[in-house]
Amino acid sequence: MAMTDWTIIRRSMRARLFSTVTTALTVAVAVALLFTLLVMRDSGRRAFARGSGNMHMLVSADASPMVSVLNSVYYANPPRRFISWAKYQEITRRFPLEFAIATQIGDSFRGQPVLATSPELFTKFQPTPGEPWKFAAGAAMREGEAGLWDVVVGSQAARATGLKMGDKLSLTHGASTSREPGHVHTKFSYTVVGILETTGSAHDRALFCRIEASWLMHAFDRHELEEAREAEAAKAAAIAKGETPKAEEHDHDHEHADEPLPTMADLTDEDRKITGVYLRLITRAGSDVPANLAQVFTMLRSDASIQVAQPAEEINKLMAIVGNVDQILVGMAAVVMVSSGIAIMLALYNSMEQRRRQIAILRVLGCSRPRVFGLVVTEAAIVGMIGAVAGVLLGMGGAAITAEIMRARVGLVIEPMPSVEIVPLLVLGTVLLGAVAGVIPAMMAYGTPVAKNLRPVG
Repeated sequence: MAMTDWTIIRRSMRARLFSTVTTALTVAVAVALLFTLLVMRDSGRRAFARGSGNMHMLVSADASPMVSVLNSVYYANPPRRFISWAKYQEITRRFPLEFAIATQIGDSFRGQPVLATSPELFTKFQPTPGEPWKFAAGAAMREGEAGLWDVVVGSQAARATGLKMGDKLSLTHGASTSREPGHVHTKFSYTVVGILETTGSAHDRALFCRIEASWLMHAFDRHELEEAREAEAAKAAAIAKGETPKAEEHDHDHEHADEPLPTMADLTDEDRKITGVYLRLITRAGSDVPANLAQVFTMLRSDASIQVAQPAEEINKLMAIVGNVDQILVGMAAVVMVSSGIAIMLALYNSMEQRRRQIAILRVLGCSRPRVFGLVVTEAAIVGMIGAVAGVLLGMGGAAITAEIMRARVGLVIEPMPSVEIVPLLVLGTVLLGAVAGVIPAMMAYGTPVAKNLRPVG
C-alpha cells in the first residue's frame, strides 16, 4: 500500500501531538484577537449609525456639532446651554420641515437618562431609518392634558430599573450618582404607559416624557428657588437692622408644602427651554436627501446663537478619530499573528533534529528533496489552518461577549456579524503565514544528508 503525503503528514503531527496542539492554539488566540477587533470595528461603526435615525440635522446650543450629537443622540452628558422657545419657533417658521421635534435632556431616573419631548417623536422620527418604533407593551405618550404625566421606557431602561406598565415614578434633576444623588421632583408623579422594543440604539436606555411636563417641573423649582432667595434676602435685611427674623422664615419647606402646582397657563417663555431640535426637511418621494439640505444647513450655521450638526457627518468624523485607535489595535494584533507564525517555525525547526532519520528513510524509499520540502511546508500550512478555524470560532464567541458588555454598560447594541470577506481572507492569510513559517524548517529537511542519518544509533 503506497504511503500518501497526507498519511506522512498526519502521522508526523500525531507523533508530535502536544507540540502541534500548543502551536495551533497559539495561532488560534492570535486569529481570535484579530478577528474580534475587525468584527467589532465594523459592527461598532454600524451601531453608531443607529440613533440619529431619519433626522437631517440636529440643532442645539452646545459647544460643537460633535458634542451636540453625543449629548442629544447618545446621552453622553446633559447639555449646559438651552435654546429659547422664540428661537425654536423662528426655525420652524423659516424652513420647510417635515418635522421639528423639540427635546430637553437633563433629568434622569435611577441613572437612566430622560428625554423630554413630544409624542411626535414616536410617529415621525425613526431611530433607525426605515425602522419605526415598536412597543413591547402599551403605546406612546398621549396628547393633551390627559397624557401630560405619561412616560415611555426604553427596552434597556426597563431592564435596568425594573419598571413595568402602570408603575409610578418621580424623576431626578440631573444625572444622579452615588456622590451626587440629585434633587428628586417628588411633587410630580409619572405613570408608565409604554415599554419599547429594542431599537439597537442609545435610545434603548432612555425614558421619554412630555416636554411640557418637564417645563412645569422646572417652573415649580424656579418659583421655589426665587421664593427661597427672597426669604434669605428678607432674613439678611432683618439681621442688618438688628431685628429677629420671624420663625416661619426658618421653615420654608413646610410653608410651601401645600403650594399649588403650576399649570400650562403659568409657563413663561423663560420656562420653555429646550436643549435640542431634531430636524427633517421635506423630501421627494423615494429620496432621503432633500435638494435644499446644503442651503438650509448653511443658513442655520450663520446663526451664532445655535449649533447645527448633521449627525451622519459627525458620526463619520467620530469613526475617523476612533479609526486611528483601531489601526493601533489591529497593528498589535498583526504583531501577535506574526509571533504565532514564528511559533510554527520554531516548533518545526526544533523537531528537525528528531526527524532527520525519518527524512533520510523517506529519501531512501524514493522521496525526492522537493517532495520532502513540500511535506514540511504543507504540515506548517495545516497547523496554520487548524489554528485559523479554531481562532475564528473563538473570535465569534469573543465578539458576542464584547457586544453584550457594550450593551450592558454603554447601551450600544452591536451585532457582531463579520463581513463576507473577513473570514476567508483571515483563514487564507493564516494558512499562507503558516506556509511561509515552514520554509526554513523545510530547507533544513531539504538539505538533510541521507548517509549520515542512516548510520546505526549508538
